[in-house]
Amino acid sequence: MKYSEEISNKLNELLVKNYDAEKGYLNAIKNVDSDRLKMFFKRRATERSEFAKELRTEILQYGEIPEDSGSFKGAMHRNWMTLKSTFSSNNEEAVLEEAIKGEESSLEEYNELITTPNLPPTIDALLLKHRNSIQSAINTEKVHEELVS
Repeated sequence: MKYSEEISNKLNELLVKNYDAEKGYLNAIKNVDSDRLKMFFKRRATERSEFAKELRTEILQYGEIPEDSGSFKGAMHRNWMTLKSTFSSNNEEAVLEEAIKGEESSLEEYNELITTPNLPPTIDALLLKHRNSIQSAINTEKVHEELVS
């Protein structure tokens, strides 16, 4: 497998994760009443959409084909979030907990890819930017979780 194809495959995995995260945040908006949380989730969804666009651009620059949708696993997680919030006494806290779990999973994937040797500087910078934003979102979500619990 060519190096560019290998990198593109890894970027495609992140791309799918970002599609899943965007859809998850849009789903979360429907499962909370707080306008503040709705705006927070909307900003996260918009950010993940932007991440996906940036990753698609990088994949195309390597001459590979970017994925165009999320994963089955992501769809199952969104369904679980909906089900959990339906039966939870404090659905906003449950939705935040699931959002944090999803972000922590994304953070692990970004951290793993960042350690790939000889990443081109543009990809390295892009991944670091995304990773730092995800870490910031996790920190913010944990503060919000404290506020609603």
